[in-house]
Amino acid sequence: MVLVVFLLAWLVRRRLDLSGALSGDRLWRAWFQAGWSAEAGHEGGIRWGLVRVVVPALLLSGFVWLAAAEGWRMAAYPLEFLLLVLLMGAPGWKPLLRAYSEAWSRGDMQAAWHHIKDCLPADERGQAISPDEMHMALSKQLIVTLFERFFLVAFWYVVGGIGLAFLARGLVALQEQWPQAAARPRFARIAGWVSWIPARLLACTFGLAGDLAGWLKAVRGVLFTLGPATDRVLIQAANGALTGYALDPARFSRVHPDEWTAFGGRSLGAIRDLLNRSMLVWVCGIALLVIAGVV
Repeated sequence: MVLVVFLLAWLVRRRLDLSGALSGDRLWRAWFQAGWSAEAGHEGGIRWGLVRVVVPALLLSGFVWLAAAEGWRMAAYPLEFLLLVLLMGAPGWKPLLRAYSEAWSRGDMQAAWHHIKDCLPADERGQAISPDEMHMALSKQLIVTLFERFFLVAFWYVVGGIGLAFLARGLVALQEQWPQAAARPRFARIAGWVSWIPARLLACTFGLAGDLAGWLKAVRGVLFTLGPATDRVLIQAANGALTGYALDPARFSRVHPDEWTAFGGRSLGAIRDLLNRSMLVWVCGIALLVIAGVV
């Protein structure tokens, strides 16, 4: 039943994303800001942020456990479906990427930058960077965003149920939506540990869903080490798994200079296809776990 609930939630969420509806970030922002204010000199505190994520996660886990103990486990699945739909999703990316690709195809890099700068991390906004750096920054943010809003939730839902899925997604939301920016780096470090295993699993999935030979060369030294951050691991693994220099704009421009204007849209299409194939691999993997009785 776990597979059925997740699959239905994923399909519904994809439809909602295509229409740009039901943004989970707005719900997290409203939840974090409701009835909360920071004391002067304590803006970097993380206690109350963790409380707002950990307590609901514990309540959800307790509810599911109690329902299973009382023989009403099926009654919890509709709630899990609804929560998964809310926890997953990245609405708003489709029109943004379309506008960016169209600007790139016209050679208007300034317009392309203005379309995507607000979705980039704060330390990368407003910088006068080259088209290569701009595209790599966008590609990295796209991969990380979809990982955190789909694969991370899927992993912890299968491993530990809706409570752990809520906790993992909540930690990501804290590093992005918590009202006090001073506390966000501390939340990001905690979210990084929660993301460590699923990020490496997705990086391995890229090898199965893409070019295995290129992937093997690209992930040496980063896959199972503690040092590299999630974004570096995922972008390096994706770069190795993709063919045609889809994540190497500098080399693409040297090899195919006549096709440079098509690079932006082509590269983003290759990334989306890789992530879609990777999700199908995960769904098949979950199905095998269900058949084996593990899940």
